[in-house]
Amino acid sequence: MSETIKVDIWSDVQCPWCYIGKRKFEAGAALFDGSVEVEYHSFELAPDTPVDFAGSPIDYLSERKGIPVAQVTEMLARVTGIAESVGLHYDYDSVHQTNTVISHELLHYAKAHGRQLDMKERLLKAYFVDGRHVGRIEDLADLAAEIGLDRADVVRALTAHDYLADVKADVAQANAYGIQGVPFFVIDGKYGISGAQDPEAFAGALRQAQADQNEAAGTTAAAGEDR
Repeated sequence: MSETIKVDIWSDVQCPWCYIGKRKFEAGAALFDGSVEVEYHSFELAPDTPVDFAGSPIDYLSERKGIPVAQVTEMLARVTGIAESVGLHYDYDSVHQTNTVISHELLHYAKAHGRQLDMKERLLKAYFVDGRHVGRIEDLADLAAEIGLDRADVVRALTAHDYLADVKADVAQANAYGIQGVPFFVIDGKYGISGAQDPEAFAGALRQAQADQNEAAGTTAAAGEDR
């Protein structure tokens, strides 16, 4: 019997393709006849962003990245349309551009308490759909409480930066892997998939990892019989 396939995903809370990629990966995993374990890892697309950026995502991309406003508007309209195609209703008029390092610390806190996947979903929805702020401790503590985490303990951990070292370790691992953009998926520690690919691409990689496991298990069993 095949073992669970581990999938490590590098992602940022304010990455529009990461939320789309999450939905497409989930659809791919549903096509796969096997067990999958997912772990999210930190990646900061814009670590120089102030916590309270005075402006919209359009302002940020045009002012900080030097992209013409008309092009930014077209880019956001395109990604919003693609998000709709996977059931996500992005509301860029309400998005609070911010620094996400503290939200990544919260994701590590949630992982330590067995709730990382729920916290990841809540943060992405909060940012892209609900117009919530994901860069301030009090706002993040409210979101954590919504999924049943201890609000006061979240405030304590984030204030003390208990999980900042874990965030930095994730970023360092991304650099070691050569990851330059997200989402980035590592399937069973072997296969890398970059971007929000179609569900069948994810399903195919999971099946290949499962086949590799089965082949390795068969080889090991045959070697044992030869002894």
